[in-house]
Amino acid sequence: MVSQSQAALLSKRRFFPYFLTQALGAFNDNIYKNVLLILIAFAAPNALPFESDFAINLAAGIFILPFFLFSATAGVLADTYDKAFIMRKVKLAEILIMSMAAIAFWAENYLVLLLLLFLMGAQSAFFGPAKYALLPQHLKKEELVSGNALVETGTFLAILLGTLLAGIIANQEQARIIAAVAVVSFAVLGYFSSRFIPDAKPSGTPAPFRWQPIRQTKKTLSIAAKDKLVLQCVLGISWFWFLGASYLTQFPNFAKLHLGGNAAAVSVLLTLFSIGIAIGSLLCDRLSGHRIEPGIVPLGCLGITIFGADLALATPDIAPMSDSLWAFLTQPDLLRVFFSLTMLGVSGGIYIVPLYAMMQNRAAPEERAQVIAANNIWNAIFMVCSAITAIVFLSVLSLSIPYFFLFLAGMNLLVLVYIYLQAPDFFWRFLVWIVSHTMYRVSHRQLEHIPKEGGALIVCNHVSYMDALLLAGACPRPIRFIMDEAIFKMPLIKTFCSACKVIPIAAKDRRSIQKAFEEVEYYLSQGELVCIFPEGKLTHDGEIGPFMRGIDLILRRSPAPVIPMALQGLWGSYFSREGGKALVKWPKRFWSRVTIVAGEPVNAQEATSGNLRETVMALRGEAR
Repeated sequence: MVSQSQAALLSKRRFFPYFLTQALGAFNDNIYKNVLLILIAFAAPNALPFESDFAINLAAGIFILPFFLFSATAGVLADTYDKAFIMRKVKLAEILIMSMAAIAFWAENYLVLLLLLFLMGAQSAFFGPAKYALLPQHLKKEELVSGNALVETGTFLAILLGTLLAGIIANQEQARIIAAVAVVSFAVLGYFSSRFIPDAKPSGTPAPFRWQPIRQTKKTLSIAAKDKLVLQCVLGISWFWFLGASYLTQFPNFAKLHLGGNAAAVSVLLTLFSIGIAIGSLLCDRLSGHRIEPGIVPLGCLGITIFGADLALATPDIAPMSDSLWAFLTQPDLLRVFFSLTMLGVSGGIYIVPLYAMMQNRAAPEERAQVIAANNIWNAIFMVCSAITAIVFLSVLSLSIPYFFLFLAGMNLLVLVYIYLQAPDFFWRFLVWIVSHTMYRVSHRQLEHIPKEGGALIVCNHVSYMDALLLAGACPRPIRFIMDEAIFKMPLIKTFCSACKVIPIAAKDRRSIQKAFEEVEYYLSQGELVCIFPEGKLTHDGEIGPFMRGIDLILRRSPAPVIPMALQGLWGSYFSREGGKALVKWPKRFWSRVTIVAGEPVNAQEATSGNLRETVMALRGEAR
């Protein structure tokens, strides 16, 4: 499942020690937390001054509280000092905390263990901003999605393995001694791996340390809110944790009351969900072509709604009885539940990875750690809200867990609509990429000639009705296409084209031409890419026809650089005019090999319809 680019990252010192350190941290956190919760649940009546149920709920609050208290300070420190240095110091603190925990485990002092859980939450709060803000310093922009995919995969698998190992440890006769040795050992391993993380120089200006939690929290939240896209990413990530906390919290009762399972069944649900997120995270990197692709977020969100709803609808009305773990796993009534739960995790992984990558890439380098800190604060707020929502829904309203899952799917549908309305063109562009790369074997050459920013005019030969879709899917930036108005106004196509901000033009209507040229001029001045097929129609013989004079008029009005591009291998496809009209003939071939080639930018003052045609012909060569 790990792609070549991901495997390459795991072999590099600038990433692997970091990956190992953060995974060991999540692993150890969950061993400690879950062993403690299990021991509290089965502790002797006088071991705690309050009921075990209260202690378990208190533990959840104790672990989250430090994120409110220390995240803002942690963000300031991570922007002010070397992030690798901070990670090493936090891992040293973990060894100290776990050493005290080892003594408390041996002495069966649960009050001290709960206090140390607070300190574990504090070290996680200080670790998070440095952890995520370090990635853009050590990775290239095109590696950010791969890096975040591996981080999310490692984190959720570490959470899963830590939880499962905690269950195994807690069932041993010498559980307290084994737990004491385990938490200290893994803390030491985490520290040693952190020693190999390369330095990550501070991005911000050094400032004297002041712990002012309220003032710093307000300032940190305001920093994240300065950029609308950053804030949307933060809230989108927090919504994921709202859903994650809601599902994970209900797994024990869901397995027991509705699936007829035992304690081992809870581990099965957790395993399916975590593996699903790991698969989704890695799959997201492949689907997005290892680039930051906002259009994949609505796809993941749609999957969360569909499979979250199906998880509720697939739940049996009467819980089946299973006398063993194997019987539970092979219960026919539960197979759909298992599938939907796994796909819910896959969708979550697809949803979350681009949001982390966008947030890291978009945040100003000198404030990146503080943005991560704001994200952690919002995550904590949303997780508290998830607990309150569950209490209201399940305890106050006395509704069932499947209805709660259905409610979550409905809420997520509203989030999906909001995400789509924010940037519909990104979603459609990604969908176009999926469709075009499913129908064709597409390869790219010299796309580095397309500028990463700034306006540019793309000119390309016109072979088939798939040309615009293939170019849109290949280019890492959104493209505004000029399209014949008659096609633009066709049912269904108009909805798609309007969402993608296509520029319609009617060749025989002077007002339409004038309006189209004004739009082209505007988009180019705003630093966007505009594409025109200067032939004005599909080729009838596979050869490149004369370029119409409209391209010269556009270049006079808009002195933007021109990127000549060529499509190879589309002549003879179902969508071309070879052998008859496109779309109304019998397909001759499937999954054709198509190549998209970009040429060097041409200065607008030197570009003419004639020399651009010659350049495009040279790029296409003999491959029609």
